[in-house]
Amino acid sequence: MTETPPRTPAPEAAPAPATNSAPPAAPVAPASATAASASPHERLTALVERRIAEGEVLGVAEADPVNIPMIRHWTDAMGDANPLYTDPEAAAAGVHGGIVAPPAMIQVWTMPGVDGNRRKRAGTPVDAVLAMLDGDGYTGVVATNCEQTYHRYVRLGESLVPATRLAGVTGPKRTALGEGYFVTWNVTWYADGEAVADMLFRVLKFRPREREGEPGKETTATGEGGAATSGNGLTPTENVPPKNPSAQDPSAQDPSAQDPSAQDPSAQDPSAQDPSAQDPSATPGDASPRTPYPLRPAINADTAFFWEGVAAGELRIQKCADCGELRHPPGPVCPSCRSAARTFATASGEGEVYSYVVHHNPQVPGLRTPFVVAVVELPEGVRIVGNVVDCAASRVGIGMPVRLTYRQMDDELILPMWVPLEA
Repeated sequence: MTETPPRTPAPEAAPAPATNSAPPAAPVAPASATAASASPHERLTALVERRIAEGEVLGVAEADPVNIPMIRHWTDAMGDANPLYTDPEAAAAGVHGGIVAPPAMIQVWTMPGVDGNRRKRAGTPVDAVLAMLDGDGYTGVVATNCEQTYHRYVRLGESLVPATRLAGVTGPKRTALGEGYFVTWNVTWYADGEAVADMLFRVLKFRPREREGEPGKETTATGEGGAATSGNGLTPTENVPPKNPSAQDPSAQDPSAQDPSAQDPSAQDPSAQDPSAQDPSATPGDASPRTPYPLRPAINADTAFFWEGVAAGELRIQKCADCGELRHPPGPVCPSCRSAARTFATASGEGEVYSYVVHHNPQVPGLRTPFVVAVVELPEGVRIVGNVVDCAASRVGIGMPVRLTYRQMDDELILPMWVPLEA
């Protein structure tokens, strides 16, 4: 197998932001007030100016040098079978003359482990800025950019040392998530003083919306009898039957399985309800007009067919029109044969949980914590990410059979989600 060389290093100028992020145009204004009377914004500005003036701050080498076990764990997780990363014989005969690490692993070598608080760790110019934003109520965080440049491959036994430089803070800016600041910093990794990789990293630190009276207000949809019908974490929702229910949901012939209001509240299994997911402020029957759901999918030429399918009650999987390979997430080119011709196949709507996480913090507008995000493996051979609802988080497990359901999030948006197969 021929190894793909590292990408050509980017120019010294800061890379353009990714198209799916929009850092605010106006930088933080210079501070003018004294420390005693300064506003939170002015205190932040003064701190940012000091940290930028520090320039690049060198960190310390992590406990482990570049090694085969960590490379193998990473390549197994990513499905990268390149023998130049893990096979000593193949690597010795390759262009590098020995094993090298995948370039995209660069962050792994200096990530703290679960005992990170006990390890010796040099502070960075970013730490105090993030701490101040947390203290001022900007506790939400979402990454918006991660742009890496690889100067060369790293080899077994090399100890990498990160150096961090604060590039800037811009804001405040009002976003769909809430008011916040964009924080940008640069990291360079060195091996024996030689720069081997660079990274521009940008996050939005935002103040989560208030639960009451804001677009992110948490409410629980209810049936006419007042029984809660939402699952763990999603708000506000209701079941939307597929266009062809019998083809997607084996329980579709039972009207009570599709209409929550037709169920007897006293017959529900209390163990199937997640108490932490119930909102006591919910108003029975108060479902119209709906507040716009704040988390909207990004729809483009590659994904439009998927969301058209959701609106039609179908789970559509992109299919190569030439070789027939199914793929998800959708993309412009088939990874198997490189054809740009594409169509789609309709999935059965059943699968099993391949892996999952239970999200507790930070708060996310439009969702109640805890909520479950799962990777669902479909019998068609692809995996898809979605929420598991109508089930306590503690009951979700790897291998759990699930089936597709659809939820009306507001007057326009329908989202596909997953419920236990027996639900």
